[in-house]
Amino acid sequence: MSFDLDATATARLRSAGQRYTTQRRQLIELLADAGSPVSIPDILAGGSGLKQSSVYRNLAALEQAGVVRRLVTDEEFGRYELAEDLIGHHHHLVCSRCGKMRDVDVPQDLERTLERALDRIAKRAGFARVSHRLDLLGLCADCAAEVGTDTTRA
Repeated sequence: MSFDLDATATARLRSAGQRYTTQRRQLIELLADAGSPVSIPDILAGGSGLKQSSVYRNLAALEQAGVVRRLVTDEEFGRYELAEDLIGHHHHLVCSRCGKMRDVDVPQDLERTLERALDRIAKRAGFARVSHRLDLLGLCADCAAEVGTDTTRA
């Protein structure tokens, strides 16, 4: 994990009246290494050694401090990743069967087109848009193979 991430986490937690504890550092390292949003069951199954109540409590503090963001899915639990301003703007592929999420970057020209379209939609509705989140729903390769769906067509 980079020094900048540690320094940012420390500063954000301090401004929220919280400390950057060993457990919080461990969670941030886990999220930084994961490469895609993870659920609390994923964290607990990954051998982190953290207790469930500690994971919930620390993720809530990290979310409140703006270090972590919680992604709401159709599953009974959310998934967590580092805040977008720390890891860069991106979107997600979400498996509607198993819930697995994968980060995906959209080509810059498409991102600009999407931004302009969303700005027009927001303006027409009298809405002040701040950001957007795009989740593409479908089946991951494993689930598609189980149900016999072709994932190679474009």
